[in-house]
Amino acid sequence: METNLRKRNLEQENNTSEQEDHLTDSSIVEPTEPPKPKDETPEFMKEALKDLTPRWRNWWIRGLFTILMIGYFGLVIYLGTFAFMASVILFQVKCFHEIITIGHQVYKSYDLPWFRTLSWYFLICSNYFFYGETAMEHFAAFIQSEKHMMFLAKYHRLISFMLYLVGFMLFVLSLVKKRYRLQFFMFGWTHVTLLIIVTQSHLLLQNLLEGIIWLIVPVSMVICNDIMAYMCGFFFGRTPLIKLSPKKTWEGFIGGAFFTIIFGWLISGFLCQFPTMTCPSEISSSFSVNLDCVPLPTFQQTEYQVPLFIRVLLKLINMDVASVMIYPFQLHSLSLSIFSSSIAPFGGFFASGFKRAFKIKDFGDTIPGHGGLMDRFDCQYLMATFVNVYLHTFIKLPTPKKLLPMITAMTAADQIVLFNDLKDYLANKVPEIYKYF
Repeated sequence: METNLRKRNLEQENNTSEQEDHLTDSSIVEPTEPPKPKDETPEFMKEALKDLTPRWRNWWIRGLFTILMIGYFGLVIYLGTFAFMASVILFQVKCFHEIITIGHQVYKSYDLPWFRTLSWYFLICSNYFFYGETAMEHFAAFIQSEKHMMFLAKYHRLISFMLYLVGFMLFVLSLVKKRYRLQFFMFGWTHVTLLIIVTQSHLLLQNLLEGIIWLIVPVSMVICNDIMAYMCGFFFGRTPLIKLSPKKTWEGFIGGAFFTIIFGWLISGFLCQFPTMTCPSEISSSFSVNLDCVPLPTFQQTEYQVPLFIRVLLKLINMDVASVMIYPFQLHSLSLSIFSSSIAPFGGFFASGFKRAFKIKDFGDTIPGHGGLMDRFDCQYLMATFVNVYLHTFIKLPTPKKLLPMITAMTAADQIVLFNDLKDYLANKVPEIYKYF
């Protein structure tokens, strides 16, 4: 009798707990209604734009702040590598804040203990891990000059893992009865956000350190595609492209792709002329950046034979061109521009679906006419990942300048072993080299 009674009580408690958990987490299923549209016109523009229709008012607001953003981009290019680094980190933090804030607002989770604190703590841990890896590769000269930095470099991954474990244990200790499902949902929300924002911004920084051109050209392509797709769609758009974004049209999509390919070819050829754009960033122990080097073959003009079918077409207009001198990087830019105009926009479609799922118009209101920073970086992060993969697949090869810091960080005994192994390898591969040893 007592055993049966205990079983009944336990079943009742479980059922009650499940019902309470379901009621508590019902906000997960039904997002809050979006706020009513508000006038986003900046104060200094209200008087000038008051007589325009909302469509044209948005055109002028969006256009002005597009020019301001391009101006900021130009300023960062002028300031150089460290300005790019600072901008990438600041934008990453702001994008993370915008996405995490949506979770807090939509699910009304401000009362969850330690959740906001833990979200930012995991962001710090992720940045410490990724940027620590970057520092060991590109700041080797500075790290080797400081003993305490050598300690942090040697145990970097262990320290990163221990920091994460602290956050993991704090999350477990913060679990509250009747809030379990919601808390685990938000835990997953935070980690997916870290995967999207921190990982891809780290790849963006990696691209930058391989040469500023690997950041400027892809970013410019996405900007060009966004602007030209908007303009072509605004003036000529008639055919809807995708249901997730009703304002997107096929005319805008095709027009943006056409202008992006032309723009990418021209800007690539122009920037290849400047070693400061193409040289990998070499950062010394005094934190100065050396951008003076002999351009890689990718950035040197090369003669290419014109395909036969193009020569035939040119002869129809009395032109006979057998070969042309172009930069190999311009050919690579075709791949980048095709991706930026055909695949990268799906980052924007993904963001549109995300916003529709939670009934919000924009990720934030940081930039009038554009929304939040995440509204402008949804395609950039996807583009940065592609560029990084493309670099490692077709371009980037180990160089002595990058291997040397890794070798000097080894112990003397390991260096001798490496030397002997390399000597044996070279002697077997090219016997005539053996006379030099």
